[in-house]
Amino acid sequence: MNKILILSLIAFVSLSASEAELESIKVEATVIDDVEGKDVKSADLAEAISREVPSISMVRRSGIANDIVLRGQKRDNINITLDNAKICGACPNRMDPPTSHVLTNNIKSIKIIDGPYDVENFGTLSGSVKVKTKEPTKDIHAQVDVNVGSFHQRKASATISGGSEKVQMLVSASKEASGQYEDGNGDTLSEQVDKYAQQHPKAAKYKYQSKYHDMDAYTKSSLMAKAFIHFSDEQLLKLSYTANRSDDIMYPSTPMDAISDDSNIYDLHYSINNLGSFSKKLQFQAYHSDVIHPMSNRYRNSAKMMKSIFSNELSTDMNGLKIKNTLDITDTTVMDFGVDASLRNWDGDYKKNGDVVGTSITSTDTKNLAFFAKVEQDYNALHVSYGLRLDSTNITPQEYNRKKGIIASKDAWQSNDYQDFSANVFLTYALDEGSKIFGGFGKGSRVPDARELYILGKPIMTAGDPNMGKQLQIGTPDLKSTSNYQLDLGVEFNTENTTSKLKVFYNKLQDYIYYNSTKMGAHKFENIDAYIYGFEVSATYFINDESYFDFSGAYQRGEKDRALDGQKDRDLADISPLKGRLAYIYEYAQDSKIKIESLGADKWSNYDSDNGEQELGAYAVLNLKVDHQFSNGFGVALGVDNVTDQTYAVSNTYKDLVLVSGDVNDNVMLINEPGRYFYANVSYKY
Repeated sequence: MNKILILSLIAFVSLSASEAELESIKVEATVIDDVEGKDVKSADLAEAISREVPSISMVRRSGIANDIVLRGQKRDNINITLDNAKICGACPNRMDPPTSHVLTNNIKSIKIIDGPYDVENFGTLSGSVKVKTKEPTKDIHAQVDVNVGSFHQRKASATISGGSEKVQMLVSASKEASGQYEDGNGDTLSEQVDKYAQQHPKAAKYKYQSKYHDMDAYTKSSLMAKAFIHFSDEQLLKLSYTANRSDDIMYPSTPMDAISDDSNIYDLHYSINNLGSFSKKLQFQAYHSDVIHPMSNRYRNSAKMMKSIFSNELSTDMNGLKIKNTLDITDTTVMDFGVDASLRNWDGDYKKNGDVVGTSITSTDTKNLAFFAKVEQDYNALHVSYGLRLDSTNITPQEYNRKKGIIASKDAWQSNDYQDFSANVFLTYALDEGSKIFGGFGKGSRVPDARELYILGKPIMTAGDPNMGKQLQIGTPDLKSTSNYQLDLGVEFNTENTTSKLKVFYNKLQDYIYYNSTKMGAHKFENIDAYIYGFEVSATYFINDESYFDFSGAYQRGEKDRALDGQKDRDLADISPLKGRLAYIYEYAQDSKIKIESLGADKWSNYDSDNGEQELGAYAVLNLKVDHQFSNGFGVALGVDNVTDQTYAVSNTYKDLVLVSGDVNDNVMLINEPGRYFYANVSYKY
C-alpha cells in the first residue's frame, strides 16, 4: 500500500478525542484517562498506549510484555515510573520492560511528557511516561471484568475499594492467559518461526519442539493493594504493594523464552500540607522494586539437539528515596525543590542444566544522588516553567571471579563516575480563551546501564575452539553519559466545533549510546552524535453533541552525524515512519458509544540496514468497537481488530536485541502483528 492510500485514510477517518485527552499542563503533556475502559482486550500497557498516542510505537516481542519507542528512542532513554516509583526490567533483551510490570486494569491514567522536561526523576532523556494507578475511595466500590477473545484469550479481574474518612483501602487482582495469536497469514507464533527456518535452514534449532509447538503464549496474574491513612486534614500516608507473576511467555523471534517473570513493587508516600510560609506541601517517598527473570531454550529444538537446557537467569532491584517541598514564592509563582536518590543492582548468570557456566551481567550497583528544582510563574497570559537537576552517579561492578576468561581489550570492570546537569524552560502564551502557542528548550541526560557497560556473551561451547569456555565482552566499560538538547514549538486552536494542535521538535543527541553490529571483537556499544526531528498533529471536529471525527498523526526522522566505523548507513535505528490513528465516534447514550477506527503507517524507507533493520511495508487496519453501559451497573464491550485480516509488522529488527537469525548475513526474524481478532468484555460496577 503506498503513501497516497495511507494519507487518504488519515484524511477521511478519525480517532476519539475523549480516548486520548490532551491536557494543557506546564509542558503540554498527553494524558490518557480510563485506560482499562479503552483496552479491555489485553493487560499489555505498551499496546494500549501505542494505539492511543501516535508519537509512541510498539516493539512487538510477544503476545504480551512488549516495549515502547517514544519519538524514536527506547530503553533507558525513556523514563517510566509507576506512581512516581521506578521499576527496571531484569532482562537485557527487553523481555520484561518497565511497561510490563503494571497491568491496564490497575491504571487510572497515564501522562506522557515528550522531551527532557521532567527534572524530578533520574535519567529523563527523550521523555517520561508517568503511570498513575487506581486509588482507594471512601465509599464502597467494586468492579468485576471478564474478557474472552480470539486465539483462546481469556482474562478476569476484580477490584474492591472502600473505607472511612480516616482510612481507605483498595485490593485489585487479575488473571490472564492466551493461546498463540495468528497473523494475517494464519500463522501462529511457532509457525512464524517454522516459516523463517524454511527460508533459513540454519535457524532450525530455534524452532519449537513438537510437544511445545501449540503451547499457550503466556499466563499472567497480578495483585495490587493500597491503603490511604489520613492522620489529619493536613497529613496523608499512602502505602501500596503491587505483584506481577508471569509464566511461560513465548518470544518467537528470540532464541530463548521467558520461563517466568516475577516482580514486586513496594511504595510509601507521606505528605504534610501547610507547614508554614516555607512549605505549602512537604512530601516523602520511599520505594523498592525487584524483578526475577529466568529465560531459557527449554522449549526449542536447540535444547533437544544439545541435550541440555541453556538459560540466562537475571535479577534486578531498585531502591529509591525522594524528598520534595512545594512553596508559594508569590501569588503567581510556585517552586518545587528536593532531593532524589536511588540505588539499582543488576545481576545475571548463564547456566547449563542448572549449573553456572558464566556471568551475563556481573553484579553492578548504580548509585544516584540528585538535587532538583522547578519554578512555575504566571504573567497574565504567559505561563513560564523552569527546571533544573544536578546528578552525581557512580556505577560499580563486582569483579567477576572468572576474569581471565573474558575476551576484552580494555579494563573489563572499571567503575565509572558521572556528573550531569539538566535544565529546561517552557513557555505557554494564551492567544485567546481557546488558543495558545507554546515552546520550550531543554537538556536532559542519562548514564549507561550495566548491560551497555559490562554485558558478556554466552560462554564458547564449541569443542576444540581455543577459546573454549571464554566469554566475549559485548559491553563497553568506558562509555560516556548521553545528553539530549531539545527544542519544541507548538500551537493549539479551539473553536466551537473544532480543536487542533501542531507540535514540532528537534533533538540533538550528544554521545548517544548505540550498538555497532559490524564490530567483530568486543565492546559493541559506542558513543555517537545524532539528531532526530519530527512533528505531531491532532484535530477533532464535532458534528453534533453525539458524534465527532478525530485525527492524529506523527512523523520522525533521525540520522547519525556520520556513519559508524565499518558502515555506510547514517539512518538512525528505531525511527518509525509516518503514522496515523483515526476514528469516528458516535455516543448514542450515556457512557455508550460506537467506534470505527483506522490505524496506519507508511513503509520504512529510512532504516539502519547496517545494524539489522529491514524494509517494512505500509499498512492500514480497521477496528470496530461497541461499548454499552446498562443502568444496573453491567456493561458489555464487543469489538474486532484488524477487520480485513491484514498481515503487517510495526517494529523493526535493530540488533541491539538478540533475535533469531539463520546466518550472520541474513536479515533476522521479524514477528508479525495479530490478524483478525474478536473480543468481548462483560463488566459489573457497584
